[in-house]
Amino acid sequence: MGNKNNTNIHHFILMGLTESEEIRQVLFMVFFLIYVITLLGNAGVILIIHLDLQLHTPMYFFLGQLSFLDLCCSTVIMPKTLENLLNSSKHISFMGCFIQMYFFVFLGATEFFLLSSMAYDRYVAICNPLQYPVVMSMKLCCTLITGSYMIGFTDSLVNVLCTSHLHFCSSNVVYHFFCDIAPILALSCTDTYDTEIMIFILSSITVMVSLITISVSYGSILSTILKINSASGKQKAFSTCASHLLGVIIFFCTMIFTYLKPKKSYSLGRDQVASVFYTMVIPMLNPLIYSLRNREVKNAFMRVMQKREGSRQLK
Repeated sequence: MGNKNNTNIHHFILMGLTESEEIRQVLFMVFFLIYVITLLGNAGVILIIHLDLQLHTPMYFFLGQLSFLDLCCSTVIMPKTLENLLNSSKHISFMGCFIQMYFFVFLGATEFFLLSSMAYDRYVAICNPLQYPVVMSMKLCCTLITGSYMIGFTDSLVNVLCTSHLHFCSSNVVYHFFCDIAPILALSCTDTYDTEIMIFILSSITVMVSLITISVSYGSILSTILKINSASGKQKAFSTCASHLLGVIIFFCTMIFTYLKPKKSYSLGRDQVASVFYTMVIPMLNPLIYSLRNREVKNAFMRVMQKREGSRQLK
């Protein structure tokens, strides 16, 4: 992938978040704990949705996909980050760097459109409840998921191909803890203007299409909720989409802050903090936001545990 243009660079050095040995040890313990919680939380959500038949609905189908994306995104970043916190060399191969970048962009772009699909699902559930079982068929759900993955695949492929064909002929020190686009662009010894414009346009289209879809969906949802006469009805309707709206706000704010800006606006400390948030904290928080605050998921967990206990007693 672009090795013919990069004969002087065969690997990159990921500088990470700090050079202090003491701080790195603390960060290793914190990040390792975050990673374990992320794996257990998201895998637990996927397992509960799979085992409990009452959760085999479009809403939880999308939630299971979101947990899968978060689990994968965390796994793309965290193992190498943890390794580098313990290893003084901090090397990553040229190919390995762009593979990590590809999967990170792919999963992130896919999540944008998955969140849009989830917003549309809530729109149909609240604004057209009688037609919900017909409109949100499994065929449509699978089509939305497949479309999200295909758009993410295409977006990521274009981004990584544009970046990997740049010339990297001097420094190979990446001032970041993973191979993100902005710090890699900063290393290029050739003009990156065209590449920046291409990446900015693709990122803007991804964000704007998702944002417009979500805004229109929630605008209609809000209008419908305000027309409900009873306070309890309004509260019930709002509770069905509050968790998703919170997750959308957190995800979009951090991603827009980090990516929809030119390379010259790149700030090492500020962008690293934002990167820690959306690569580590958000995948850990999503099971808490979407599931542990959800009564149906809690009840499903209790049913699964009761079935497991009952099967043990029969044995």
